[in-house]
Order: sequence, then structure tokens, then C-alpha cells
Amino acid sequence: MNNQRFRISRIASPSMLLLGALMTITPAQAGVACHLINAKGVGQDLGGGSTTANVIGGGLLQGTIAGSLTITGVSGTVASFVETVTFTNQHGTLTVVVTGAIDVITGQFNASGPVTAATGKLSGATGALSLSGVAHFATGIFTEDISGVVCVDLAP
Repeated sequence: MNNQRFRISRIASPSMLLLGALMTITPAQAGVACHLINAKGVGQDLGGGSTTANVIGGGLLQGTIAGSLTITGVSGTVASFVETVTFTNQHGTLTVVVTGAIDVITGQFNASGPVTAATGKLSGATGALSLSGVAHFATGIFTEDISGVVCVDLAP
């Protein structure tokens, strides 16, 4: 009986060593995860098409925003635009190019577009965001809801 146990342990030992070696050689990978974005932004129109804002409750995107807006057309009281929006925080930067429209009387705006670039831990991110809110032309202050999905591998 002792000989049988010895043989089993001798056979099992090389297999266990191989399994252990494979586990230490092959690191686990976190992979890409998609994050639902549901944040608020409060910002200031700086003039000349430049905007800045703080993102509140943004999770992955909580931090600051810098925007560069270009009017692409006007029809009645609605101006269409394209804006490059860059989110910056401790993870890196995420850039989205949105197209949208703003009512120049009420200040209501909506815009959406894809992620076009990212740096730091956000590098390689994909997805799309929508921005909707109200601009107060007298003060230049705007508030906005930021929603969408950003997919990224945050592993080091």
C-alpha cells in the first residue's frame, strides 16, 4: 500500500509542477471593460470657441473638460457645430469629437460623437458620448448631462 501511494505522488508531482509553472508564466489579463457614463458638467464659455468645465459624478471621466467649438451653420435660431472635447483626470485624457446644435434663443444644446483619442490608462479607449444641456448666454455658464459608453482596459 505504501508503494502505491509513493507511485501516485511521483506521477502527480511532475504534473503539479508543470501546472504551477504554467500559472506563473501566464499572467492574468483584465481585458476591456465598458463603463456607462452618467455625469454632469458645469462650465464656462471662454469666448472664441473655447470652453472649460468640471465633470461631477463622472466616475471614469470625473475631472475637467476643455473644448474647442466651431459653428458649421445656422438655420433660423439653431446653430450647428462641431466640438473637440478633451476630458482630463488622473487616468489620462479622453478626446471626443461631437457634432450638435444649439438654439441661440433658449441656449438648449445637444451633441454626440465618438471617442477619437486617449492617453495614459485611457489609451485605446473606444465608445461614444452625448452632451445635452443649457448655455446661459448672459453669463457664459453652461450645465450639461454627459452620457454614453467608454470601453477601455484599465490594467497597468
